[in-house]
Amino acid sequence: MSVIIPDTLLQAAQMSESEFRLELALWLYQQERLTLALASQFAGLTRIEFQRALHERGIPIHYTADDLQEDLANLQAVEQP
Repeated sequence: MSVIIPDTLLQAAQMSESEFRLELALWLYQQERLTLALASQFAGLTRIEFQRALHERGIPIHYTADDLQEDLANLQAVEQP
């Protein structure tokens, strides 16, 4: 699905396309609608850059027990030759 945001709307909000995407990604992440990875991707940022944007706005990172298990599994996979 594509969503078209008129340039006039962005101009009225005094935002660039990238700023709008970032703000939308931050809001969706804060509402727990997108994961950190998906929100970062949507915003066009690396995870670290997106985490920095979260920090600058005082938005906590959501990190669940499932996230921890996934990270541990990924680390084990990387450690094995």
